[in-house]
Amino acid sequence: MNHPQKNNHHSIQDLFQSFTLHQLTVPTRIVMSPMARAFSPDGVPGPDVAAYYRRRAENGVGLVITEGAVIDHPAASSEPRLPRLYGEDALNGWAEVVRQVHKAGGAIFPQIVHMGMIRPNGSQPYPEALSIGPSGLDLEGNKAGEPMTEEEITAVVQAYAAAALHAKQAGFDGIELHGAHGFLIDQFFWAKTNQRTDRYGGDLVKRARFAAEVVEAVRAAVGPDYPIGMRLSQWKMGDYSARLAETPEQLEELLNVLVDAGVDIFHCSSRRFWEPEFAGSPLSFAGWVKKLTGKTTITVGSVGMESDADEQEEQVHPGLQGLVERLNNNEFDLVAVGRALLGDPAWALKIRDGRQSELQAFTPEAAATLY
Repeated sequence: MNHPQKNNHHSIQDLFQSFTLHQLTVPTRIVMSPMARAFSPDGVPGPDVAAYYRRRAENGVGLVITEGAVIDHPAASSEPRLPRLYGEDALNGWAEVVRQVHKAGGAIFPQIVHMGMIRPNGSQPYPEALSIGPSGLDLEGNKAGEPMTEEEITAVVQAYAAAALHAKQAGFDGIELHGAHGFLIDQFFWAKTNQRTDRYGGDLVKRARFAAEVVEAVRAAVGPDYPIGMRLSQWKMGDYSARLAETPEQLEELLNVLVDAGVDIFHCSSRRFWEPEFAGSPLSFAGWVKKLTGKTTITVGSVGMESDADEQEEQVHPGLQGLVERLNNNEFDLVAVGRALLGDPAWALKIRDGRQSELQAFTPEAAATLY
């Protein structure tokens, strides 16, 4: 549905309208994308982490989605400075993060993570723990571990549910499950890493069973009205051409399983928010997910990176006007921003106020500091 605009000019201000999901209203359509920062010693987020997220909420980000917070399983994390979502110290640290973001007027979800087979064996903090995955295969399809037993699957499902309940108790406004980029849930989705012949393997619908059990367990733990998001991607780390669904029909089958299990929000990860997902339609990945489910949908992919020097291909970035046009065409509800917000905590307010000339560009240094 097109909203009338003066002179058909799509206004940046449209990104600064509020949006309501269940009982949660976020003040703007701008979301901070989850980005692993690893500044939490022993998995405990400290005052610097709280200040980092608060700065974005103070500057026009409506919803912060934190970097991946790991569940209580010895093979969930590859780095002791990645935050965890269990243990009293870590949960007290998160409660302070939440308090600061709320004080700044923003909403906040943790992204809940298990790395599965992308975790190198021997990683800290539990080097003795073997990495686990649906078939013990890494993203190249090589054997790197043992297939998960049904007992392990049950234990990991319960660990996701426990993490979600901890998040709710710490005051988070909802949660996001990381089901993208080749992390554990996505390893079950993807035929290359899931070659099981039991009820957790087979066609795409059957490969979605693990994700559905995670969502159902989380829903049972947090109750009916607490927002549950899931980040999805076709691509995997190191393989941008990978696809879970070759057609809209296949994508719809996958999404139906997840909606039935209780997902409220789909966070649709693509490299470029404007690229068509399937032949014969201009709709992006997020646009298709919104069309097929009607659920709250977040787009992400090179937002605010018009001058990204790394782009090798002949890509014309449609810029913020193109983004707003798609928002007004109801292709998505919320817009996640990653690198641009690392480079400049005040990115959102600067674009709102027409101060693009003042933007601080994303740099490798920005990725290496918590600022």
